[in-house]
Amino acid sequence: MNQPATTAALAAMRRSVHDAVRMQTVGQILARKALQAHYQPIVQLKNGDVMGHESLIRGPADSALRAPDALFQAARAENLTVELEEACLRQGLRSWVAQAPGTRLFLNLSASTLVDMVNRMSLSGVLQALDAAEVSPAALVIEVTEHEHIADLPRLIEVASALRSQGLRFALDDFGDGRSSLRLWAELRPEIVKIDKYFIHGMQDQAVKVQTLKGLTRFAETFGTVLVAEGIETEAELQVVRDLGIELGQGYFLGRPDAVPATAVLPRAQEVIASAVIAVLPEMTRAASADFTVERLAIKVSTLGPAALMDDVAKAFADDSTLRALALVDGGRPVGLLNRQAFVDRYARPYFKELYGRKTALSFANTTPLILDKHTGLDAMTAVLTSSDQRYLTEGFIVTESGRFLGLGTGEQLVRVVTEARIEAARHANPLTFLPGNVPISQHIARLLASGGEFVACYGDLNDFKPYNDLYGYWRGDEMIRLVARTLVSHCDPRRDFVGHVGGDDFVVLFQSDDWLDRCERIVAAFNDAALSLFDDDALANGGIEAEDRHGVRRFFKCTTLSIGAVPVRPGAFTRPEQVASAAAAAKHRAKLSSIGLAIEGSP
Repeated sequence: MNQPATTAALAAMRRSVHDAVRMQTVGQILARKALQAHYQPIVQLKNGDVMGHESLIRGPADSALRAPDALFQAARAENLTVELEEACLRQGLRSWVAQAPGTRLFLNLSASTLVDMVNRMSLSGVLQALDAAEVSPAALVIEVTEHEHIADLPRLIEVASALRSQGLRFALDDFGDGRSSLRLWAELRPEIVKIDKYFIHGMQDQAVKVQTLKGLTRFAETFGTVLVAEGIETEAELQVVRDLGIELGQGYFLGRPDAVPATAVLPRAQEVIASAVIAVLPEMTRAASADFTVERLAIKVSTLGPAALMDDVAKAFADDSTLRALALVDGGRPVGLLNRQAFVDRYARPYFKELYGRKTALSFANTTPLILDKHTGLDAMTAVLTSSDQRYLTEGFIVTESGRFLGLGTGEQLVRVVTEARIEAARHANPLTFLPGNVPISQHIARLLASGGEFVACYGDLNDFKPYNDLYGYWRGDEMIRLVARTLVSHCDPRRDFVGHVGGDDFVVLFQSDDWLDRCERIVAAFNDAALSLFDDDALANGGIEAEDRHGVRRFFKCTTLSIGAVPVRPGAFTRPEQVASAAAAAKHRAKLSSIGLAIEGSP
């Protein structure tokens, strides 16, 4: 055979082999034991130590089923999901045992596969398999990946309890992705909950996500759960997550998945973790809306009449997988409420369908559910949260209009909306500038002091503002105050510097920027120049205005300017936020006497 022919034949053979590899089925991949385990580090955010790894499976390198999503989609089509999950489990254990002793291994497993495995092998069989693989149960964390349509939740809890007694730990994966449930968190009581990456992505610019994570930390404290922030991909995200007190983190910025388990966090991430610089948390940009009503929470759903049978309810829930509850309505007025999970638990009991399937659903419904008129406001919703009847947290509630059924709401919605609205209102005490007020200012100073790093506290105040406000009126006075806010914000680094509005014409800036002095000088110059545009021509020609002073005496005042007093805060110099605020206020008084409108504590 000549050389060209040989080359062509080899090329054709390679293409044939490549095509065969790409077109493999899941069954063929499992038969060849061709799965590959990669491991992504899970990191302690207080010190950067790697405490464990999540096992992430990959198909063959040249296969169309390389990615896990494609692999599991094909497995569902081939009815091999359970077999694939168990193969992933074995491969994850096999590679990890040889490479990463001394850390925890996080293994993904659906609830149904976990229960099925224990049912088939028995608890002792599972433990024997782990012992044969030389794996201690205490080194494993089972990530429950199936959060919805759990066929037998009591059995899952029973299995988890039995495994937990042998040292295994449990985690909920992707909490908050739309499939997860507070009820599952409350009943399964996982040691770890992994927060879905949606809430982490871009959170440094989204106050709602920050507030959501704060809410989740409170739930975690209640349940004794450790949180993991998934999907950390940037320096800013890591800094915010660390500063919120989330204990563990995972994501490309910390470490990428690799066949060899990482023993250390990536260098840039370690620098962020070790840094004393804290994140400036994003603030809500408006006060809570006084006209927010429960109508916005109402979900329009189908209903059944009071004569409906239990079999009718079962069909309604089967036809609509998104239906969390079902209302029984008589002549447009609600008479009962059936919660999906409670109904399914009862309907699945032996002989229940045969005995009660033809009984009316009303006899099994909650006939005194929580009912809120669509005009119910935030104050009334808050009262509901603190009431003694907390059934709405799991059952949901009914929204009505003039007594007639309008829709359904969930307890999770109610908790989230009231919490966010109250936090939003508390953090924005100043509706004029939308800048954070006294409470968030004090909180940020406390965070700065706790970090142990250096920062500079600046207090800004207007000179001769009262005469201006008296002469031109509050409308022009408000514009002058808004100008201060815009000038401060435009000259500060939003990632490092915090701008707050104490009230009136008093402002606070907490600098972590190294060039804070240059920024202060530019702020004073920029404001003094821009403020001239708020005076009329006569005032500009005279260099000021005629107005009454605080004693009612009419005299001349120069055009309004800005003064800033600055206090460099070094570690250990202050212990409480009010001490820092008092020192900055004293520096401000010195600045008002200065010809340049700027004074620094400790400078001549």
